[in-house]
Amino acid sequence: MQTFPRGDLRIAYDVHGSGDCTLICLPGMGDLRSQYRHVVSELVAAGCRVITVDLRGHGDSDIGFDRYDPAAVGDDVIALMDHLGIDRAVVAGNSAAGASAVWAAAEAPQRIAGLLLLGPVVRDPSPINGFVSAIFSLLFRRPWGPVLWMLFYGTLFKAGTPTDHADHRALVKANAWKPGRLQATLANGMTTKVACSERLGEVECPALVVMGTADPDFSDASAEGREVAALLRGEVALLDGVGHYPHMERPAETAGHMVHFLKEHGCLGV
Repeated sequence: MQTFPRGDLRIAYDVHGSGDCTLICLPGMGDLRSQYRHVVSELVAAGCRVITVDLRGHGDSDIGFDRYDPAAVGDDVIALMDHLGIDRAVVAGNSAAGASAVWAAAEAPQRIAGLLLLGPVVRDPSPINGFVSAIFSLLFRRPWGPVLWMLFYGTLFKAGTPTDHADHRALVKANAWKPGRLQATLANGMTTKVACSERLGEVECPALVVMGTADPDFSDASAEGREVAALLRGEVALLDGVGHYPHMERPAETAGHMVHFLKEHGCLGV
């Protein structure tokens, strides 16, 4: 594990491989950088240097930030690139971190070479889903919040889990019980995405949306995937029966789509 500073606080990351293509991977709300563990080897073998990051307030990153919203995380991506002297990179983001990836691409168009959005939540939900999210937010803030969060987390997987999922889930659960972590999770995932979604049209780089057709975060996940891809003038890959975590539920298939996208758009070697 390594860290980089954001003011007086620090954000944790790991570097895998040493390829010419730098891919920065952001996990979804409440999850950890190890979320990408089952796609890293294929990406490295294809020629990527993969940097997996714990979001601010998550995992081994510090708490105590004034903001945890997706736009703030998008700024962290650019700060990480500055810290490591990276001129250009591809950014992958799951769930609300998809909005962060969009923000980074709009904020630094000359530096973001591509977007890989996995089960992305880049827009605010429908009124019905928004009401449910508000109720969840209130419930998760109560003393039993970590228990409810883990129950909800389990419902997001629809096509099975990796063989080591119990170990990963235990780490996610331990993180949720640490002081301040669940609040950071809610502040990241449950806050409005407007600041990011308003910038979808500013994104200039190629983009791929990988969406599970059974993703319960959306009333019609397939339609959401197609619409977001269209707004980005990008591509969409729909994985039948998959939930919110394509890279954990169908890692080989998801990694295949990611590598194909990187090769097709010349990102390998950027």
